[in-house]
Amino acid sequence: MEAGIFYVLVGAVAVAAFARWRGWPAPLLVTVVALAASFLPFVPDLDIDGHLLLSLVLPPLLYSAALDVSFVGFKRSLPQIRRLGIWLVLLTAVAVGFVAWWIMPSLTLPGALLLGAIVAPPDAVSAAAIGRKLGLPRRIMTVLSGESLINDATSLTLYRVFAAILASQAISVWGGVGQFLMAVVIGVAIGLLFGIVLHQLRMRINDPVVIGTFGLLAPFGAYAIAEHLLGSGVLAVVAMGLYVGFNSPRTDYTTRQQEKPLWLSADLLLESFVFAYIGLQFPRVLRDLGSESVEQILMLSGAVLLVVLIVRPLYIYPTSAWANFQDRKRLERWDRGVESGEFEKRHRRSRRWAKYTADELRTHIVREQMAGLQLTAKDNAVISWAGMRGVVTLAIALAAADLATLDAEASHAIVVVAFIVTVGTLLLQGLTLPMLIRRLGIEGDVDHEDDERALAAVREKSREAGKAYLAEKRVEWEEKYGAVDLSVFDAFTKRMSRVEKDTDAAQEVEDTVPRPSYEDLVALTRGWLHVRREILLQERDAGELDEELMRELIAAMDAEELALDTRGATRQFGRA
Repeated sequence: MEAGIFYVLVGAVAVAAFARWRGWPAPLLVTVVALAASFLPFVPDLDIDGHLLLSLVLPPLLYSAALDVSFVGFKRSLPQIRRLGIWLVLLTAVAVGFVAWWIMPSLTLPGALLLGAIVAPPDAVSAAAIGRKLGLPRRIMTVLSGESLINDATSLTLYRVFAAILASQAISVWGGVGQFLMAVVIGVAIGLLFGIVLHQLRMRINDPVVIGTFGLLAPFGAYAIAEHLLGSGVLAVVAMGLYVGFNSPRTDYTTRQQEKPLWLSADLLLESFVFAYIGLQFPRVLRDLGSESVEQILMLSGAVLLVVLIVRPLYIYPTSAWANFQDRKRLERWDRGVESGEFEKRHRRSRRWAKYTADELRTHIVREQMAGLQLTAKDNAVISWAGMRGVVTLAIALAAADLATLDAEASHAIVVVAFIVTVGTLLLQGLTLPMLIRRLGIEGDVDHEDDERALAAVREKSREAGKAYLAEKRVEWEEKYGAVDLSVFDAFTKRMSRVEKDTDAAQEVEDTVPRPSYEDLVALTRGWLHVRREILLQERDAGELDEELMRELIAAMDAEELALDTRGATRQFGRA
């Protein structure tokens, strides 16, 4: 068993690496290759418990995804994310449940609804991989990523409720709602607690190896404790990841530089294994079908696959249109309020809005509170077709097969349907989604003008903050060194290598006046970088700078600081 898992891991990673090299969607190629390899006699037959698979794979994948999600974008797109991650999952579960009960009455209604909860949540891993490769706009990626972070929590909570009903536990509709709300509150509370503790550790410990180890362990701890307390382990991990990711720019740059490749490698390893496992298990599941029920179960699988494909666009387009209509009405009310002065007077009470004119205020309100207007019909087409199922559907189905309240035929049907829906959506939607994106002509971020304006404003504020910082330091150095050569301040905005060259040349001349040491220059540079980072964080928090754009700028500053440390280490080595 252990050797088989190792061989599958190596093979899956090799296929994924080849796909990345060729620019192909790795999850799809891994699934197809594993499906073909499963018919070979020497390929190992893996059998992993569904609960174990869910507990080992889901927390790190969710945490890694939450770290990269823009919290500002997530909050801005929350109405869309909530519609997809909660209400669409509920609708899909109910629609699948009634169709499955009609085709196969022996499942019973609770069992059919249990099946609906299992196949309801899409897995955005493959969709996000395709989207990043083709450069989908940030607004679409934020919605898809946000949906994947919360729809699993909805699905797992529904699974608990229907499993309890199957076990003859009396649960009313309101009881199910209460369970869901309790899972949300407990899960978010546990996640925030873990996030706060982990962030404080990241702020106080400057050893990136130790912090990276804590970061690897934390998702498993948050998930397990939340589930033990009847909360949502998924939401606990998501809340922790969003909190840590939002505050990540405040930590030491070495932590960020160590963390990024660590989680990218973990994602590649886990995603490759999960999709390989999906492909390897599918033929075995089909072989286990009884000859008496195979036709009915295959018909059920086809019907459920059709339902999950149709329900998503039928829900997305009307709800998006209704949300846009409501937003336009709200904007008209705001415009009337601007004309009468009531709108401006009401928002002037807020310190945050006081600095804006009425027109600027309207622009900011629209940008932050009217996310529904940001998605076009083409955007909704991509989101509608990005409904591939994945690890959560597979793992919950395997866990449901062990329920004592399900008979053998029902448990077998649930596993087969889950596998067919997962593989079917991966192949059908995954293979055609790139073509759909190209045919619709959806290119990368179309907000270049907004980004350029934001960057220009940030650069101006950064320059002003840098000048103020250097002026303050100049006064401190004059008091410290007296008659000191401070020409380095005039050249400081140039490359650090130029500054270091000037400093080295100056040290070759006999000192007639005190000069700043190299350590002083390093401290000056670190303070200058710190001031620039603070400006970026302030602009991000004020909603003036997109968080993903801010992270790109932070990464560039991290590279500057790494180069500074590298030069310092080289300098000390040369002296030794």
